[in-house]
Amino acid sequence: MRYSGFAVLKEALTGHRGWGPAWRDASPQNAYDFVIIGGGGHGLATAYYLAKEFRQSRIAVLEKGWIGGGNVGRNTTIIRSNYLLDGNQPFYEFSLKLWEGLEQELNYNAMVSQRGILNLIHTDAQRDAFIRRGNAMILNGADAELLSTEQIKQRYPFLNTENARFPIKGGLAQHRGGTVRHDAVAWGYARAADQQGVDIIQNCEVTGFRIENGTCIGVETSRGFIGAKKVAACVAGSSSRLMAKAEMRLPIESHVLQAFVSEGLKPLLPGVITFGAGHFYCSQSDKGGLVFGGDLDGYNSYAQRGNLPVVEDVCEGGMAIFPNLGRARLLRMWGGIMDMSMDGSPIIDRTHINGLYFNGGWCYGGFKATPASGFAYAHLLATDTPHPTATAYGFDRFATGHMIDEKGQGNQPNLH
Repeated sequence: MRYSGFAVLKEALTGHRGWGPAWRDASPQNAYDFVIIGGGGHGLATAYYLAKEFRQSRIAVLEKGWIGGGNVGRNTTIIRSNYLLDGNQPFYEFSLKLWEGLEQELNYNAMVSQRGILNLIHTDAQRDAFIRRGNAMILNGADAELLSTEQIKQRYPFLNTENARFPIKGGLAQHRGGTVRHDAVAWGYARAADQQGVDIIQNCEVTGFRIENGTCIGVETSRGFIGAKKVAACVAGSSSRLMAKAEMRLPIESHVLQAFVSEGLKPLLPGVITFGAGHFYCSQSDKGGLVFGGDLDGYNSYAQRGNLPVVEDVCEGGMAIFPNLGRARLLRMWGGIMDMSMDGSPIIDRTHINGLYFNGGWCYGGFKATPASGFAYAHLLATDTPHPTATAYGFDRFATGHMIDEKGQGNQPNLH
């Protein structure tokens, strides 16, 4: 059924007996034209756009757990396109434009809230860097505004602008940035993909690839062999483990990224704020909780949990600019597995094995990239050519030296 205000009113008057499952619990067929491994936001978006925009059929999404149980439900919900480099900025701006029309596109309330994002400036050198970044954004069609300290005081009077160690000297604002309800993104894409005829198969773990004469002809799973003309890997932090089953070694490390939410508070934070002298970012959810995060845990891990030193580091960053945060109680925390690439930018490309494709290396930027990643990956699967905004995201850049080092941190993944 199509969701609408009228449908909600009708169901309210009839005891809510007409609501059905949002998507089918499909059983695997023997073979498909496209098998997408990973039922997170990127995998579901890929399946949806592959069917809707590129008119492909016989598509399956294989998820080893349940829809929404991975990184798509383990993040801080921020969307933005405030990137600097030409390899990244057009892609993330394309993603932000897709976010802006997503709820109408999917007929699903994903709670897209363009409340704005503000990157704080604490040094003169940082101001120069953010001016350059803002100009690059504007040249690529994004919005950007440099705010003075006085403007920030008016909008965010609770910030500690006079901090002796980290004075706030201004900020770079992108007013079209904001937040989206992460679970709703997974559910909305799953429902929309199902309506396009995609089989969404949960509790179906891929245990191996069947490769004959250099061509991938399907996958071995916990529910039997499934044949495919094209196999698309899209499993975020589990990328290295999955692709090792095809004897591939990726330029990726997996790290835990912790996120936190406070107890519910009265409306306090109108937008998203990031700390410029450390790694801290914060927004307020519709339930009143302050949702925040910071740096990765320093060690490689596949565990969806973190450790206390990072909790302390993140809270210190928050207290430096947001002193009254210290009076709020922490409600809960969680961890997602980040697939950190060697230059901090993603990969959407064919592998050296015919019929096997890869999408990963999203680092901190996976959630905000969900719509564009799905669209670009679907474009690659359907046409065997990269989408115009994703031409820089190939494997070969690591061999040719054309890295997209957004932060200028070199090839140490945990610094990105």
